[in-house]
Amino acid sequence: MTSVETTAQTELIDQATEGAPVVGHWIDGAVVAPAGGRTAPVFNPATGQVTAEVALADDDVIAAALASAAAGQRVWGGYSIAKRQAVLFAFRELLSARRAELAAIISAEHGKVLSDAMGEIARGLEVVELSCGFPTLTQGGFSENASTGIDVYTLKQPLGVTAIISPFNFPAMVPLWFFPIALATGNAVVLKPSEKDPSAALWMAALWQEAGLPDGAFTVLQGDKQAVDGLLTSPVVQSVSFVGSTPIAQYIYETASRHGKRVQALGGAKNHMLVLPDADLDLVADQAVNAGYGAAGERCMAVSVVIAVGGVADALQGKIAERIAKLRVGNGQDAAEPDLGPLISAAHRDKVASYVDAAEADGAEIVVDGRGFTVDGHEDGFFFGPTLIDNIPTSSRAYTEEIFGPVLSIVRVDTFDQGVELINSGMFGNGTAIFTNDGGAARRFQSEVHVGMIGINVPIPVPVAYHSFGGWKNSLFGDAKAYGRHGFDFFTREKAVTARWIDPATRGDASHSGINLGFPQNN
Repeated sequence: MTSVETTAQTELIDQATEGAPVVGHWIDGAVVAPAGGRTAPVFNPATGQVTAEVALADDDVIAAALASAAAGQRVWGGYSIAKRQAVLFAFRELLSARRAELAAIISAEHGKVLSDAMGEIARGLEVVELSCGFPTLTQGGFSENASTGIDVYTLKQPLGVTAIISPFNFPAMVPLWFFPIALATGNAVVLKPSEKDPSAALWMAALWQEAGLPDGAFTVLQGDKQAVDGLLTSPVVQSVSFVGSTPIAQYIYETASRHGKRVQALGGAKNHMLVLPDADLDLVADQAVNAGYGAAGERCMAVSVVIAVGGVADALQGKIAERIAKLRVGNGQDAAEPDLGPLISAAHRDKVASYVDAAEADGAEIVVDGRGFTVDGHEDGFFFGPTLIDNIPTSSRAYTEEIFGPVLSIVRVDTFDQGVELINSGMFGNGTAIFTNDGGAARRFQSEVHVGMIGINVPIPVPVAYHSFGGWKNSLFGDAKAYGRHGFDFFTREKAVTARWIDPATRGDASHSGINLGFPQNN
């Protein structure tokens, strides 16, 4: 551990438990780690060693967390706009100043390189900064004298207690997509982070407390499926925000909706990059490597498939392979920072390998093989080398399913139309990109492709904070995308008020009295 990580992390774990330290919950403004409860191991993926145990919530802990959140929301929701905004600005300044601490925690538990961890925090900060402007974004409308002597106006009010269930691959950025907006609009937040990298959530909870957020308004509930189901079914929780795999996103959506909650559930992806013959192949190769192998491919917006149109595939394959040979894989916390780190677990590493096995069995060419990859001095780490597959059959499960690892496949087609048809025929619709110098082709692509986020000569088209993030088809369940205008609409509910105040000087006027059973009309 670095000295920064040691300071930040050990303050947030209960050292009283015998053996490995226990990463606890954050309830009522303090770390809670009940003795004798269920736990799960937390690994350093670069070394393969257990560094801590994370507490797994039981029904009593879930109930306590939700009771605290409900009480905290009553306090926080009563704060004035100016007072809430001051807390948000304070959090923004603290997070910006101390982001290196958070990045060290992320790298130690997730495995990504420090610069990548810093990058995810920077993108999360965009949403914090957007949320600081919430007074303008949550203004209601006012129509004076809509009917004679009657005004109509709208109010935007918080939902109450909101739940966020976040994935392992972005332990800071994904929660930051949701909770700044949820808190800005007066809600309380219960964050259930992945049990694989739970400490970042506790660090952010402590930062909110330092920024002035009242106890209970931000809760961290560590756990597994028991904690998830407790949030999905509790009448206290009014909304659920989720990012993860498609099967779990569908489960979250169906279960939470059945229990009367608003849901935004973002699922998996199989993102394609369409390369036209006029594209700059050196640029394409650079961007394909960046988008395919960054964060070891553990991104829902990673490029998984390059569709090469016409005769560019052979040259493109060679250029990508040349660049792969120069990539450095290692411990993300090393002083000489590598390009990519390990995968999150041994089980996931083996699952990624199984997809390469399947592609090979289906007749694909394994151009660069990352199976069995090891790093000197970290032989027990969960490493998988960058892998390049060419001529993969589109019937192979290595093509149709999300791999979530450093595996890039090339598919060859003859025409633009065939490439678009291939993209549109998939079950996912998260992100896609086209590389071309033809503006007409790019305009056709953005119009015809059935995908929620599109890049034009941009490989990972994650929208900026004042737009919204979300896909189509099996990449999104529910109608609300993350952050942007969608976020503010999701975390508030609107009331329409129709008001009449009778002037005392005309109180006796006949127009204000009498019985009329007809449907109200505007005068």
